[in-house]
Amino acid sequence: MRVLPVLILLLPWCIMGQQPATDGKTEEQLLNSCLDGMHHKQVPGPEGSLYQQCTPWKDRACCRGNVTEKMHQDQLFPYNFQWHHCGQLSPACERHFMQDMCFYECSPNLGPWLVKIQMKIRNERFVNVPLCASDCNQWWQACKDDMTCSGNWGKGWNWTSGVNECPRGNQCKTFKKYFGDATNFCQKIWDGSFTVVADTEPCMTQWFDGLNPNNAVARKRAKEIVQASTSELSATVSYVLLGVGVFLARLW
Repeated sequence: MRVLPVLILLLPWCIMGQQPATDGKTEEQLLNSCLDGMHHKQVPGPEGSLYQQCTPWKDRACCRGNVTEKMHQDQLFPYNFQWHHCGQLSPACERHFMQDMCFYECSPNLGPWLVKIQMKIRNERFVNVPLCASDCNQWWQACKDDMTCSGNWGKGWNWTSGVNECPRGNQCKTFKKYFGDATNFCQKIWDGSFTVVADTEPCMTQWFDGLNPNNAVARKRAKEIVQASTSELSATVSYVLLGVGVFLARLW
């Protein structure tokens, strides 16, 4: 007679164990979701055409064409964020930051790396997206001699004017002074959004022609997440059943 109450107590543990670390999303859901942000679509889809440096994403994008056009025409759109806070960036450096912005707004491949946050402009961000070392090195070479006043563009700015200004006490120095090398730059510029990996490993690129090579990278990661969640569930159920078995053995 004492068995039933104990099983009832253990039942919520079993149910909670079925909830994977990815909020219950399947592989396909992970691969067909967009970042929950101010200008992002809910699910990726074709756009027909996107503006200039966002064109690689046109066949399947999380952004809209009018957003990408305004991004190229208005330096402060869409978040009042000023890249040129220590004087005008060089054209090459600015081009790479625009590619990065297109990746953020348009990429349909970020689902496996999204985490929940609370900000006015978004409810999610991506972390530790594997960025190809060659992409990182090109970005670094284009920007290392340009000027900035922060070693982490993801936080710490002075927003009292409504536009990001240098953190109090920070001086304008070269990117090389603030970041030191390419890997440090790519991994810290947006507060851990990227992790740099060798081109021989599955990694994301911010520019491509034709088919999107990042699809395969995202699918591999989505499979890993779902498989890990399934393994975690199996282990949890096994521990529950073991506990029930031990308890029943003691009864008899």
